[in-house]
Amino acid sequence: MPPAKDYSTVPPLDIPLHVKYVQQLDEVSPCCPCCSPAVRALPFAGLTSLQNKDLAYHLTAHLRLNGVYWGLTALSVLGRPDALSRDDMVDYVMACWDDEAGAFGAHVAHDAHMHATLSAIQILIMQDALDRCDVDRVVKFALSLVGEDGSMAGDAFGERDTRFSYLLVSALSLLGRLGDLDELYGGTGRQRVIDHLVGSMNFDGAFGSAPGAESHGAQVWVSVASLAILGELDRVDSDLLGWWLAERQLANGGLNGRPEKLEDVCYSWWNLAALSIIGKLHWINRDKLVAFILSAQDLDGGGIADRPDDWVDVFHTVFGVAGLSLLGYPGLRDIHPLYCMPREVIEKRALGRAYQQLPRLDTWPSASPAEAVKHTTQP
Repeated sequence: MPPAKDYSTVPPLDIPLHVKYVQQLDEVSPCCPCCSPAVRALPFAGLTSLQNKDLAYHLTAHLRLNGVYWGLTALSVLGRPDALSRDDMVDYVMACWDDEAGAFGAHVAHDAHMHATLSAIQILIMQDALDRCDVDRVVKFALSLVGEDGSMAGDAFGERDTRFSYLLVSALSLLGRLGDLDELYGGTGRQRVIDHLVGSMNFDGAFGSAPGAESHGAQVWVSVASLAILGELDRVDSDLLGWWLAERQLANGGLNGRPEKLEDVCYSWWNLAALSIIGKLHWINRDKLVAFILSAQDLDGGGIADRPDDWVDVFHTVFGVAGLSLLGYPGLRDIHPLYCMPREVIEKRALGRAYQQLPRLDTWPSASPAEAVKHTTQP
């Protein structure tokens, strides 16, 4: 047996620094001269980029509301969900409402999209403010995007992808309206969605963005999580898929999304959460992946990058800390692998499902063997 690797030189997770990083993302308000004074004054409008005078800020406007969700979720996992103003956050979410469509856009005055709509729902639930949302109109908008073949569009312009299927299933589940799927297409809507997801499964047990598309780690998570929420997880070949996902771990400990691709911290969520759902989380090397994620921290300004020495962003920060939570890293709150939301929030809505989580460590590196694993069944 090879000697155990010494991880003592890997810097620990700097929780206070990362909390401060997310807080600072909100302290910079947008400077776009074409925005009205009211929009420029909105809190959280700067949450996805500190460099909002750069072109990058304006190119990421379509992710603004998602950025608020990423920031809030990261803070929740870090144990500081109160680090940003609840009232300001909820007001910003509601300012993104597209009244013509009956759903949420990515930023003020943007057209409605299911990605932004799910983020809005998640934020409102985490902030106990779902009563601000017109649930009936959101459900109507979501169901209008389901195609006859069971595929799902993200918006009125028609792009279809299994990612959007997850947005539909997760949103309806969180709203307690999953049963509304049965009303589509003469009572066959739910089954059509299931069949489309299963049809996107490949010979390797993994999933693509559509039937016949290449297997990809992110598509695996959205498909597996959707099927689990729909009560159809038995349609997945857990052993075959677990093997494919475990093969995504590279020598440096990081995970990639497809064969022959570079490692990326975000797959510490997509791949790990899928492994958690199918009960194969112990098939990867915990300590090597923890060390990889920790090595991607910016220990000067905070945040986590896609890989060591790259530029940090809130997207990789949330999925980095979420992955660490699933791996049992000490000092973090539990996250639910089906919804990427705090476990206690999901259980409060009686949406728990069986999943696997590595036991929460007291310290890291730990003297406990990496294979010490618990199967955790949530009610």
